[in-house]
Amino acid sequence: MSQAITDRDAQLALLNSTDPQLAANKRLVWDMYRTVLQAGHADRAAEFIAEDYIQHNPNVASGRQPLIDFIKGSRPMREIEERIMLPLVNMIAERDMVMCVFERPEKDAEGQPYVTSWFDLFRIENGMIAEHWDPALKSVEMLKFDPNSKRTPPTD
Repeated sequence: MSQAITDRDAQLALLNSTDPQLAANKRLVWDMYRTVLQAGHADRAAEFIAEDYIQHNPNVASGRQPLIDFIKGSRPMREIEERIMLPLVNMIAERDMVMCVFERPEKDAEGQPYVTSWFDLFRIENGMIAEHWDPALKSVEMLKFDPNSKRTPPTD
């Protein structure tokens, strides 16, 4: 059973926090995810990503420009959606960190579908995304991987 939150209003509710800074950090990540990662608007990365951005994904170098180059090379520009289209399970913020957790449909070696998890963890500094972690392994295929091409149909 899916735990994904695909309704825009329910996703917006995830951005709430009694701490206004945590709410702002979650909103920054949510807007960046929709605009840059999902819609491929690499030209808008400077609105969200620090120039000296630290990247822990082994397939992309640190720095804003290498991220821009990765986005341009791995996905087309699309319309900016009003919600994250991937199966978002939760957004969690603590201190200067925001984590997005997603369901990730995959197929095993025999072609049988299964669902696993994916996370993106971002560190915020001075109102910008300064650092990123995810569980990616080093892979040539990952350089062209566009997770947004595996969209789930809207349920709202």
